Amino acid sequence: MRKILIVFLLFITSFSFGQKKYTFELFPSGQNFIPLRANFEEARLGVMVYASNLNLKVDIGNSSDLLKYSWNNGRDVLTADIEFMAYALATSYSQYRLQIDAVDGFFGGGVAFSHKMQGGRFLGRFRIIHNSSHLVDGHYDQRKKMWIDGKKPIPFTRDFGELLLGKEISTSSVDARYYGALAFAKLVRPSLIKRWSASAGVEVAFKNLTGKFFAQPTSPFVALHSTLKGMPAYSLSYNLMAGIKLGRWIGKGVNFYLSYYRGNNFFNEYYSEKIELFSIGFFVDYF
Repeated sequence: MRKILIVFLLFITSFSFGQKKYTFELFPSGQNFIPLRANFEEARLGVMVYASNLNLKVDIGNSSDLLKYSWNNGRDVLTADIEFMAYALATSYSQYRLQIDAVDGFFGGGVAFSHKMQGGRFLGRFRIIHNSSHLVDGHYDQRKKMWIDGKKPIPFTRDFGELLLGKEISTSSVDARYYGALAFAKLVRPSLIKRWSASAGVEVAFKNLTGKFFAQPTSPFVALHSTLKGMPAYSLSYNLMAGIKLGRWIGKGVNFYLSYYRGNNFFNEYYSEKIELFSIGFFVDYF
């Protein structure tokens, strides 16, 4: 992972060679790299409801740029960010509280680079993330004093570095982004999980199709994120999302969506399970 980061930074530095005009900013506003909308392993704040059983996926997280270095009259931007997030599986509501069955936690950070060009931006991101997964009290039967269905917690850990390259396109009618990423996990538990993984996706937001909401623009959108992981055998998982954002596409607002997911369970205590899931949900953009 260290070598990948060095190559990435050298590549970025080549863009600034010979440039004399630059700015440095601590705690900048906005975000250089917007979290991927259809990827579950991104910081977000929201709720997703399973159509089949009304279980909830509850997301709590934040990603924030701490440092910003720009040059070439602001066309080239390098930022350093921090990410903390978790998502929880709520299986029922009892005694006035959510019954939380499982939790996946993520924390880490990285660097992101953007190069503005005609009609869009080139994007690059390298991040290092620690991911651990846990069964919690909602999966424990207090009356019987045993784990539900005999499923006991496993020590799941995945510490990975991920390099992503992509491009944003902006026209009078659409805002779009496509990308591909390669990741390597230096530490995995259980050991049968494969260390290498890959992902790719696309997002398209349509301008001027719907009216304004309290003077704010609205954007219908579609997004697809696919992942190839060895959990333990390599297989493809994908999430297809369609919805509408209330607010500027790159800015604060609320996204309402329908989604279809097929692949390995994204709650990693159940990583070997194959699931097919229809859901409805929302999440808030706060960048």
